[in-house]
Amino acid sequence: MITFSQFLALVSANPFLALVIILVLGTIFVNGATDAANAIAEPVGTRSIKVEHAVAMSVACNFVGLVAMTMISTAVADTMSDMVDFGGDTHAALIALAAATVGIVAWGVGAWIFGIPTSESHALIAGLTGAAIAVSGGVEGVNFSEWAKVIYGLVLSTVLGYLAGWAIAKIIPYACRHADRRRANNFFGTMQIAGAAGVALMHGAQDGQKFMSTAMLAIALSAGTSISDLGGFPLWIEVLCAGVMALGTAVGGKRIIKKVGMEMVTLEKYQGFAASVSATASLFIATVTGLPVSTTHTKTAAIMGAGAAKDVRSVNWAIAKDMVYTWLFTFPGCGIIGFVLAKLFLLWF
Repeated sequence: MITFSQFLALVSANPFLALVIILVLGTIFVNGATDAANAIAEPVGTRSIKVEHAVAMSVACNFVGLVAMTMISTAVADTMSDMVDFGGDTHAALIALAAATVGIVAWGVGAWIFGIPTSESHALIAGLTGAAIAVSGGVEGVNFSEWAKVIYGLVLSTVLGYLAGWAIAKIIPYACRHADRRRANNFFGTMQIAGAAGVALMHGAQDGQKFMSTAMLAIALSAGTSISDLGGFPLWIEVLCAGVMALGTAVGGKRIIKKVGMEMVTLEKYQGFAASVSATASLFIATVTGLPVSTTHTKTAAIMGAGAAKDVRSVNWAIAKDMVYTWLFTFPGCGIIGFVLAKLFLLWF
């Protein structure tokens, strides 16, 4: 397994690697900033927890989620690393990878400025795919058997997230029909916080592995080998990526909460708990099976399902529709950006 000193030696021999790693860390930071609301929107929206405390909880859970899950399974990271092939020209591959990360950062920052909870995961996948096609000269740069897992994950994240959120939000009122309303409300307020922590853990595990895999891909390309030949993911790269993601969450945690948790749907505390449990379970299943899903997709679908269980009219479908349009634009948009920037970077460098 590659050590930090060996990594520094690679950087000294190939300074361009340092630029690529900085750009990848930039994408991780933006991911932490833009996706912070996924876990903490509902308990803040129902006033179960203060914004500052929720952000702090999300920071800690994002960090722990990546490090802990990587010790258990690297299935998502393995899928990401096998999804594209940048060819045997190490220098060209690093240039293309740098171009993809530039496009992803630009896309993510734009989404953050406008308060749109876009999918950084899909931006990463699309950007890498576009860049791989550019450097390989065709679709042979894409491993379609691995890429198909993105589609499987997209279906899982939306359908399972929505249906589970709807079902749990239906079951809870029936199961608690004889309970004291005030005590039940206080109980689910506390459980909603625990559920939000679970989503934050799985966000770190899912999204963290995607971006960590990209950083390790850059290191492997620089070393002229593969990630598996390097012995997998060392602890120092896990801590580095998890720390940058946590920092991004700390900086950008407040901005998108209103869009996701307060404007799209008004939830009661038990509904917020239902949405968090549904999203956590869906993300866990996807993570251990190697499906690179969008935590934004999954949590938003769960929120909509939990809201619709009580009253379909309680969901602001106009905002949900705007989010879907944004997600639909992400794949072609970031794919084209990754392709064009890779072609330009290859000409310039």
